[in-house]
Amino acid sequence: MAEPTRWGPDWPHEALLASWPDLARERTDDIRVVRAPGRVNLIGEYTDINAGYVMPAAIDLETRIAFVPTDDARVEVTRLDTRETAGFALDRPIERQGSWIDYVAGTAWALAERGEPLTGLRGVLDSSVPIGAGLSSSAALEVASAWALSGPGGPRLAGIGLAQTAQRGENAFVGVASGLMDQFASVFGVADAAILLDCRSLDYRTVRLPLADHRLVVVHSGAPRRLEASAYNDRRADCQRALAVARRIQPRVETLRDVDAAMLEQARPSMDETAHRRARHVISENDRVLATVAAFAEGDLDGVGRQWAASHVSLRDDFEVSIPALDALVEIATATEGVIAARMTGAGFGGCTVNLLRRDALERFEAAVERDYEGRTGLRARVIRVEAAPGAGRLA
Repeated sequence: MAEPTRWGPDWPHEALLASWPDLARERTDDIRVVRAPGRVNLIGEYTDINAGYVMPAAIDLETRIAFVPTDDARVEVTRLDTRETAGFALDRPIERQGSWIDYVAGTAWALAERGEPLTGLRGVLDSSVPIGAGLSSSAALEVASAWALSGPGGPRLAGIGLAQTAQRGENAFVGVASGLMDQFASVFGVADAAILLDCRSLDYRTVRLPLADHRLVVVHSGAPRRLEASAYNDRRADCQRALAVARRIQPRVETLRDVDAAMLEQARPSMDETAHRRARHVISENDRVLATVAAFAEGDLDGVGRQWAASHVSLRDDFEVSIPALDALVEIATATEGVIAARMTGAGFGGCTVNLLRRDALERFEAAVERDYEGRTGLRARVIRVEAAPGAGRLA
């Protein structure tokens, strides 16, 4: 399921020739292909914007850009799904256009702001990351764009610097106040593993997953979302109100990461109820991330299941970003023999659940979703088998 069939060995040449006929008169040896994966967050939702802990895994759904570098300071990209071409100039101020090209342009803007060299290009874009699913299609596009815009040699920036620059493009140019997790996972992904990231110190370590006998499965609820139009930024503002009250009680507090449950209860009389519930989710979710890491290390998969279940309840009730369709998918999963853990993943308001199940339970789980979900919600779900994948890079 991971790749469309058109991603065969001739894909870059055929796609570029179709979108840019002038290339047919030139050498095609200079075609380059870069890739960047989406991600599924195993646990740690809305903790990244509060300097907390997250545990994402890059997945084998990815964005690819095939391109030819040019020397005309012009970037033009064609989307293969819609055949739409959009672009911008690198030698003039880069401005928003209100469309998908803003994620490419915002990456160029952020790289230029750091003084990174950029190259013009003609390219084609294709992706197997579902849009609006909470699997970081935007971060995959941004990181792939950074690789393409940096020319044949790839970006001089590496690691955290590259992830932070892609994040800045999304925050300051596109206007989505996302945390670092999505771009981080796309850059740092590891096959067969998740990554524990401390979003304050930026320390990270690999968390091996029990994938010999188990597998990750994402289920798209069929209820897509647009993050810009969601209440994501409102939730961030709620957290900031809670933080302001906590700081009046304890000035050393810098982020909600520094607030524990006792301190939150001390601040509660001065805090509006919504802000209190948002902060309670963030504080307890940080604890759940660390408990999940420990449970994986100890082989305690029942413990993983308990932490994921508690995370979903907190996201549903305290952070209010789940929807009935996501709740239904979690309920169907937890009622299926062989499903170890299930929760909503991503920013919510639609999108996906993530599930850990025994490999011998896959067909049973798919059948349960097919049998029960549409009748409960009126929506059709898409079961997506994913593998933990390596981070971004060049294919050709």
